[in-house]
Amino acid sequence: MTAVVWQIVQIVLVLATAPLVTGWVRWVKARLNGRRGAPPWQPYRDFYRLLQKEAVVAHSASWIFRAAPYITFASVWLAACIVPTFTTNIFLAPAADLIALVALLAIGRFWTALAGMDVGTAFGGLGASREMMIASLAEPAMLMVTFSLSLVAGTTQPAQIVVFVLGGNVGIEVSLGLALAAMLMVAIAENGRIPIDNPATHLELTMVHEAMVLEYSGRHLAMIEAAQMVRLTLFMALIACLFAPWGMAMPGAGLPGILVGMAAFAAKLFILATALAWFETVIAKMRVFRYSDFLGGALLLGLLATIFLYVSEAV
Repeated sequence: MTAVVWQIVQIVLVLATAPLVTGWVRWVKARLNGRRGAPPWQPYRDFYRLLQKEAVVAHSASWIFRAAPYITFASVWLAACIVPTFTTNIFLAPAADLIALVALLAIGRFWTALAGMDVGTAFGGLGASREMMIASLAEPAMLMVTFSLSLVAGTTQPAQIVVFVLGGNVGIEVSLGLALAAMLMVAIAENGRIPIDNPATHLELTMVHEAMVLEYSGRHLAMIEAAQMVRLTLFMALIACLFAPWGMAMPGAGLPGILVGMAAFAAKLFILATALAWFETVIAKMRVFRYSDFLGGALLLGLLATIFLYVSEAV
């Protein structure tokens, strides 16, 4: 019964903190650039404002265009719900799997790209083609990271990986360092952050995600924006869960352990969001033709992590 309660708390927590994480990244970036910037809670206001507006739909749009925002949001939210955040004692932990996580994210990406092409605009097709090109390299890289972690922990369930790491069974591993670097690169690409994409611009020559959702408005745009915020929080929670699970509450920890887990999760989100804002400030956006080099590097790091594990076990 407690697993069900903590699962509901996590479902609400992820959705409630996602806009704050995005708002904090924007605020820190503005401060680092010498600007005042909007307050960190501005995404909550934007989300409420969009929900109050009427959704304008093109005459050429089909049911795919209308259904895509809700399917995308549902798939990303479900993916975020199966990743342990403050405790491993959640109801969906036995069903959670890193490979299923990749599939859920792929579902959301597929429907967003499909909606971008559904209206028939040039921008939508351009963004969809670029998104599929990025996905063709990001998904294999994330799967290689999954294989590396599964070789170390003997499972692909995030909760079991956390138990394995907290049990002191993992020391300093070169392969895990390579897997972490690959995961960070995949997270940047999956969320459309600099240097892959700039979420703060609508320049047609560089747009990827924004080109696919350019025709959305009102509640449909609110769902798309919410999915992006949840996706960013999901990857931060995933990185913290797999590579820095310290402070997470184990089953039977009680309320004090849960509170410590929540505080640790909040601290990890704060550190990762601040680091992301700093990284996007000091680096420039790369050309579209260099995306394959960036994600190819992530794939290579994931592959090297797996090879090093095999070699170390053979020795």
